[in-house]
Amino acid sequence: MGTKNQSSSSAPATEPKKRRRVGFSKTDPGVEANECIKIYLVSSKEEVDAPDSYCIQPVDLNIFFEEDGKIYGYQGLKITVWLSSISFHAYADITFESTSDGGKGITDLKTALQNIFAENLVEKKEDFLLTFSTESDYVQSIVSKGEILQLKAPNGHNSDSIDQLKTDSDVEVIRVVGTMLVGHLYSRLIPLVLLLIDGSNAIDITDPGWEILLIAQKKKEELGENQLKLLGFAAIYRFYHYPDSLRLRLGQILVLPPYQQKGYGRCLLEVLNNLAIGEDVHDLTVEEPLDALQHVRTCIDVQRLLVFTPIQEALDSTILRLKQENLSKKTQTCHFGPPPSAIEEVRKSLKINKKQFLQSWEVLIYVGLESVDKYMENFRTIISDRIRADVIGKDSGAAGKRLVEFPTDYDQEMAFVMFKSKNVEASSSIEMDEDQANQEQQLKQLVDERIKQIKSIAQKVSPRGL
Repeated sequence: MGTKNQSSSSAPATEPKKRRRVGFSKTDPGVEANECIKIYLVSSKEEVDAPDSYCIQPVDLNIFFEEDGKIYGYQGLKITVWLSSISFHAYADITFESTSDGGKGITDLKTALQNIFAENLVEKKEDFLLTFSTESDYVQSIVSKGEILQLKAPNGHNSDSIDQLKTDSDVEVIRVVGTMLVGHLYSRLIPLVLLLIDGSNAIDITDPGWEILLIAQKKKEELGENQLKLLGFAAIYRFYHYPDSLRLRLGQILVLPPYQQKGYGRCLLEVLNNLAIGEDVHDLTVEEPLDALQHVRTCIDVQRLLVFTPIQEALDSTILRLKQENLSKKTQTCHFGPPPSAIEEVRKSLKINKKQFLQSWEVLIYVGLESVDKYMENFRTIISDRIRADVIGKDSGAAGKRLVEFPTDYDQEMAFVMFKSKNVEASSSIEMDEDQANQEQQLKQLVDERIKQIKSIAQKVSPRGL
């Protein structure tokens, strides 16, 4: 029997201890919502699950999921959303291989999808399919309570888009007012707004100042009955302008993806212009228009201004000056904007606000130059001077203004003195950006972009096709 304390010589050689390996589970990298979600716009139950259904392209689905735009806890996730263009209900078909918490939890897909589609999201597929029959008259029920707008312009002159709209007798523009009616309709449309308009937010439907313009098309069914198909809409708001008038503002406008690039959006804008003139509002504004909307809007306004007689004399005078002067030798900024009387006349008659008219004025000058290349240097100069004044400040440095701190017994963060130096050049040099070359390069890029925009509009509105 061996003793407890054996001598080292008699003890067998001990094997080295094996290190225990500790395993760490791999952190779930998640999947971007843009990669696993497809949304289809369908107009009948036969289009659901059909391989050729219309797939819409949302601006960015990631913004609806987590802070980093990812979905966590799913393997092999695939979400297919069917969105009805008849009742605007939606159904989400969610499939995945498995779920597991990889360290960041498991995303609540139902809540995330409800953040987009709200009460429009139908839980069961069979219930969603039923909406194509039970709510087939939804758009018609809204339109029947609205006002069909006359497509004729107040001055009796219609644009080509409105004339085409009148030719297509199955297309109508309807005005919907009333808090309850507007609210119910907009609650059905808000998912499309959030998905398809960059940076959009829902409007306050409880505010009675909102109303909606619909553009819809009659569609004849197999049994001979007409069904209204919604093509697009615009949300507009009326607010008070001192002392006794109203301003009209376009808050949102959307043409459903299958019907885009067919002139319906332009028709909505033109009907809105006619509405502003007919009701004699102060002016019409557009809230933060995207580039594509601003392009169409300016094309419309330039065409209206080209035949607006009261501004022709001022425009001809401006173009003549541009042709005769050599602006490269001028040491001070020259003013080539419209006179105040023209700005006011355009606002009163066409309801084009000052900011929009100034943008259109630059296009009018460009269109009026007979030999554009010959006067391009001068034209570029006036665009550059205007942008420099807007972005950097008039005369590059706020005309010698300086901001100086001074000792005071009051709040130090709120104490300052602004004065204008007699030595403008010295003052301006102090305020100049340290990286002057970078500033000028950025200015050049802005000028290039603006001239590109002007040329693009001019090609569409000029009879000469500049």
